[in-house]
Amino acid sequence: MNPFKALREQLGQLQRLAQPYFLPLEATSGSGWWFLGLLIALVAVVVGLTLLLLSGALALSGALIPELQSRFLPGVPQQVEAIWKSPVGAVIMVLFAAGLATFGAFRGRLRQGRWVPWVLLGAIILLILVINGINVGISFIARNIDNALVAYKQDEFWKIVAIYAFCLVLALPIRAIQSYLVPKLGLLWRQWLTGRLINSYLSDRAYYVLNPNDETQEEIDNPDQRISQDTDSFTQQSLGFTVGVFEALLTFFSFIIVLWTISDKLALVLLAYSLGGTALIVIAGRRLVFLRNMQLKLEANFRYGLVHIRDNAEAIAFYQGEQVELDEAERRLGGAIRNFDRLIIWEAMINVIQRSYDYFSRFLPWLVIAPLYFAKAVDFGVFGQAGIAFSQVFFSVSFIVNNIEALAQFSASISRLEGFQSKVNAISGEAAQRQLTVEATPAGLASKAEAIVVRDVDLIPPRSQRTLIRDLNLTVDNQQRLLVVGPSGCGKTSFLRLLSGLWPATTGTIQRPPTSELLFIPQKPYMLLGSLREQLCYPQPPERFTDSQLRHALEEVCLPELVSRYPDLSIKEDWPRLLSLGEQQRLAFARLLLNAPRFVVLDEATSALDVATEKKLYTLLVARDLAFVSVGHRPTLTDYHNTVLELDGSGGWRLVPAAGYTFSGAD
Repeated sequence: MNPFKALREQLGQLQRLAQPYFLPLEATSGSGWWFLGLLIALVAVVVGLTLLLLSGALALSGALIPELQSRFLPGVPQQVEAIWKSPVGAVIMVLFAAGLATFGAFRGRLRQGRWVPWVLLGAIILLILVINGINVGISFIARNIDNALVAYKQDEFWKIVAIYAFCLVLALPIRAIQSYLVPKLGLLWRQWLTGRLINSYLSDRAYYVLNPNDETQEEIDNPDQRISQDTDSFTQQSLGFTVGVFEALLTFFSFIIVLWTISDKLALVLLAYSLGGTALIVIAGRRLVFLRNMQLKLEANFRYGLVHIRDNAEAIAFYQGEQVELDEAERRLGGAIRNFDRLIIWEAMINVIQRSYDYFSRFLPWLVIAPLYFAKAVDFGVFGQAGIAFSQVFFSVSFIVNNIEALAQFSASISRLEGFQSKVNAISGEAAQRQLTVEATPAGLASKAEAIVVRDVDLIPPRSQRTLIRDLNLTVDNQQRLLVVGPSGCGKTSFLRLLSGLWPATTGTIQRPPTSELLFIPQKPYMLLGSLREQLCYPQPPERFTDSQLRHALEEVCLPELVSRYPDLSIKEDWPRLLSLGEQQRLAFARLLLNAPRFVVLDEATSALDVATEKKLYTLLVARDLAFVSVGHRPTLTDYHNTVLELDGSGGWRLVPAAGYTFSGAD
């Protein structure tokens, strides 16, 4: 890809991630310019405010402590006065007023705390301006110290040292405050961005569509890492680089003037050397960006493999599958190691270039200034000042060179995070479009569905060409209890996903009751990270039910031992490991009874239970007049259903009465 096109795309990704927090605007072509304009307005406001504060401080100190200016700020009042008398002062004030007007125009967009990041960012820029001014002053102080030493002017030397100490006293707390404000703003930004991504991830079943466990789908890998690690890296590094770039630009323009007053030749040599070295590092760093991105992915895959072993420890132990798991873990680790090996080679190469670049820059000022000094065109102090100014300008121009590895990691986190954000936004858009389509149908226009109605539906699994069910028509109303049977792999569970809204129908229409009235119970129930009370109430809030209601539900589903074993329902345990699959299935039925939906979809939800317990649970459903759709293989299940849907796995199906239905051997 063209480097300029790649840079433009990267900046676009950065804007799409950063803009919503600082300035919520629709993603239109002009929104980026508004965002950039507000940043420029902020700089104008801060520069104008800095000049006003400096003028006010000088006026106050001159009135209260006149000797302070003459002793510690020699020449500063005169420089400020010159700015006000020149056109520069008027221009700064005009830009200051324009910046304030710009923020005033956007005040409606900066409600609900959105002004906080701009205030913090403005404070950071203000501190950078003050520090940069102090640094410029220190360069002149260093020049005067050298001249005083060469001339043996002891009294003047100590006076200048006192001024230098005064500058340090001012600079140190300013640097400390800046070191706090930058990560603090990053922390606030991370909190907002992480919350926004989690909300998008859990909306419209984006977490289900992305399917992070499917390694063949590599578009969005490891969403957990992107939401946690990449978000932290992005917010902290974005601010770090933004502050760094602004500081580098400000340092460059400040000290290039100082350097130009010493020697225009030295300034030109510095620019040519710095730009050449920067271009070389950028070219070499393009490969580093790719390797950094790949390393993030491979490390996350390795970590996920270890988590998978932890979550399935008992099953692995039963199978004695340690060797297989070891081979898989080593495969994932090997990929990360091989990529990291290539990464450190490139890092070493770039480090050599950086070191050489830095070492050769140190004697360049000597080569240019020495002839001027020997010709007595400059005093000895110019050596020290030129060295300081050269190093400052060199550092600012070499910002990319000095941060190429961090920039590579930052670029990788931008791509991964923006890719994730774009994907979940696309999923939300598709879900909204599907909802509009459904609402436009006669079924969707109904205020409230009273049944599950399937009309002329074809079922083809996502990313597949196999038709599992063709032209299906059926109705499950309040009095209907449907049993789905068929050979393994015929599409029974896929049909339940279709009914529950997890998979869309390829053709035809499906009318469902509201989500709150339809509950799905899988073969292996979901056990959340929480207390026993939260397990039972899920997905309802725990405060909705009393302890007596929860205990009664446990007793109804044949789990009285949990009541006696855990009298305190707030206890938190590792429930998937502590409870057997049969206990988990009974707990899921207790959850069902508490949620009290009108329709229930059960995917072999009693497969781990004995026949007597299964009868007890299904009797509870029948007694509550619930409509349900079940998948199962036991012949005894026909006693609790009035219709059987038989699938053949090739698209064919038939509906028959449950009474007298005989299971085939294939079931």
